[in-house]
Amino acid sequence: MRHNWKIWGGSLLLIALIGGAVAWRQAVTRTAPATTTETTRGTHAATASSATVTRTRATTWQTLKHPLKLPILMYHSISHGNQLRVPAAQFRREMVYLKRHHYRTLTTQEAIRALTTNTVPQKKVVWITLDDAYRDNLTRALPILKETHLHATINVITGFTHKANHLSLAEMRAMRRTGTVDFASHTVQHLDLNALTAAQQRQELVASKRWLDHHLDQNTRLLCYPAGRANATTRKLAKAAGYQLALTTQEGVAQLKQGRYNLARLRITPGMTTATFAALVNVTNS
Repeated sequence: MRHNWKIWGGSLLLIALIGGAVAWRQAVTRTAPATTTETTRGTHAATASSATVTRTRATTWQTLKHPLKLPILMYHSISHGNQLRVPAAQFRREMVYLKRHHYRTLTTQEAIRALTTNTVPQKKVVWITLDDAYRDNLTRALPILKETHLHATINVITGFTHKANHLSLAEMRAMRRTGTVDFASHTVQHLDLNALTAAQQRQELVASKRWLDHHLDQNTRLLCYPAGRANATTRKLAKAAGYQLALTTQEGVAQLKQGRYNLARLRITPGMTTATFAALVNVTNS
């Protein structure tokens, strides 16, 4: 009898230990921070080993009580020459400022989520955009972005990829494999959409999206209007083409109340002081 009680006692003890271990593991799983894995597929990549890039970013997103105010920074060329060209030294200072002050730079996917759900991964967020896809985005901007571990969206004029001072398809694919940039539409020929017929506008919007979707193996959801110009017809066509957001050059911090297809941005000009830059991105979300 004693022998049987020892066996039963040992069995009960073993069951209790196993049950406790399972309960502890479930508790750890529930409290672990959530992560999201963004996978960029490159079916046209130069080598099979570089065809897929997986980037994991913390996603403990929080819902805001008040509408999100998102600073969308507008850059073009990272060089010298005119008001659309920001010198590399200035760009570096601004990226270092964002890094040192703990800003989260959003991807296009994250910006869409933030604006349409009023949630953020953290309170200090900013979206860096570069228009026209100049080649110096590769030679000057990308090294700085990689060094500071920040992310940017490049708006591509798909009909310009053969031009020497613009990014080629091969260069865009290589840049995207770094996980540091993503690409959106800036139309096919960078025409003033206001001056076009509805059919011509549709061609510019649809063909550029189709080109990016096919060549970069993605679902392009962001449109950036050439020179920021658009009308009511443009906005309807953008939605019909499958874009979820569109950017203008209207000055200001982006808010959803402006309309998904009419978002403001903050133009970064050459010679801007770091203090001025800091004031632009100093937005309070709660």
